[in-house]
Amino acid sequence: MCLCALFTHFITLSLDTFNLTGKVALVTGASKGIGEAIARFLAEAGAQVVISSRKQADLDALAEDMRQQGADITAIAAHVGDSEQLKALVEKTIETYGGVDILVNNAAANPHYGPTLEFPESAFEKIMQINVKSPLELTKLVQPSMKARGGGSIINISSIAGLTPDPGLGMYSVTKAALNMLTKVFAKELGVDGIRVNAICPGLIKTKFSQALWEDEKTLARFTKHLPIARMGTVEEIAGLALFLASPASGYCTGGIYTADGGTTI
Repeated sequence: MCLCALFTHFITLSLDTFNLTGKVALVTGASKGIGEAIARFLAEAGAQVVISSRKQADLDALAEDMRQQGADITAIAAHVGDSEQLKALVEKTIETYGGVDILVNNAAANPHYGPTLEFPESAFEKIMQINVKSPLELTKLVQPSMKARGGGSIINISSIAGLTPDPGLGMYSVTKAALNMLTKVFAKELGVDGIRVNAICPGLIKTKFSQALWEDEKTLARFTKHLPIARMGTVEEIAGLALFLASPASGYCTGGIYTADGGTTI
C-alpha cells in the first residue's frame, strides 16, 4: 500500500471510530454550558440527540439552532429531581427514536457554598437527588434498551471536587465522589450487557455554573498560574472527551474516571 493510500485509510478509519450514525443519545442539563457542547458534538458525529433540562423554552431555542446546522434533535423538558419526569423522559426518547445508546448524566446542582458544618438540612435531599440519585435512576431506566440494542455508553459528568475536596463545596464534593463510585459499580455490573460506564471530572471550565470562580480576573489568575496548563478550560474540551467515550474509539474503556483539569490534580 502506497503512503498516500495508507494515509487515506488511516483518516477513514479514524473518522469511522468517532461515527455515531444510527445512535441515539440522551443528554441532561443540556440547555447550556458543558451539556450543550456535548449535545452539539454528538449530533455533529451523526447521533440522534435528545436534549433535556428544566425549561422547555430554552431547549426549543437550542434545538432550532442545531436543526439549522443539520442536527436530528428532540427537546424534552424534565426535572432530574423528579423520578416520574425521568421515567417520562426515557419513555419519550424511546418512543421518538426507538431506543437509547448513549446517556450523558450532566445535570448537577450546588445549593450551598460555605463550611460543610453549615450545610442546611433542607438542601441535602436536593443535592443528593440531582447529583447522585438521578444518574442512578436514569441508568436503571435506559439499561433495558441499551441491552436490547447490543450495548451502550453511559457518561457521568463528575468533577475534580469528587477526587479532592473543594473549599466551600464540601457536600458537592461528597456527591461527586459518590458519582465516581457509582460509575465504577455500574461499569462492573453492566459490562455483561455490553454497556460501558465512564466519568469525566472537569476542572475549572468557563460556564455559568463556575462564574463566581472566573469572573474576577485576579482571582482567576491566582487559581490558574500554578497549573501546568495555566488557563481555564472550555466546554468544547470536555465535549471532545465525551465524544470519545460515546464512540467506538473508546470501546475498551469502562469504569474510567477521566480528569480534564489542566493538571490541577497532579
